[in-house]
Amino acid sequence: MSLILGIDPGSQKTGFGIISFVSGRSEYVTSGVIRLPAGALPERLRVIFDSVSELIDLHCPQELAIEQVFMAKSAGSALKLGQARGAAIVACAAQGMPVSEYSARQIKQSVVGTGAADKLQVQHMVKVLLKLPATPQEDAADALAAALCHAHTQHSMINMAGATAVRRRRIR
Repeated sequence: MSLILGIDPGSQKTGFGIISFVSGRSEYVTSGVIRLPAGALPERLRVIFDSVSELIDLHCPQELAIEQVFMAKSAGSALKLGQARGAAIVACAAQGMPVSEYSARQIKQSVVGTGAADKLQVQHMVKVLLKLPATPQEDAADALAAALCHAHTQHSMINMAGATAVRRRRIR
């Protein structure tokens, strides 16, 4: 069994989601949003670090899946997003967790089937894939989607490695 923590970083709110991945099946564990206080960026980064550290202590995930930085509105926004990502990554790395990064397009492709999916499509597919009774909040859905993307990617890589090993044995 593998517990995967997904993070959708932000400088005003950061989504998180944890799934359990066992034998090719994903199950919902928890999700939510870390709402950051108004004020100086260093204080908001501390809240991200402390909150992610608390999630790790509480649920003991083994891996982190996080969205890569992208240029959205401005370079300043990208820098703040990068710092928020850094706070979450350091909280996980300090616990020895491996970190995997995925582009927004990769995450959407993995969960919805198209890299151009909108937020509503991601929310809907997360709800369906994890058999949730209600649609998760936008940032939590994005974090769960990152965790699902990681689970799908890891499962595919394991299957590919197994298929290669089987093919190699037949040739010999």
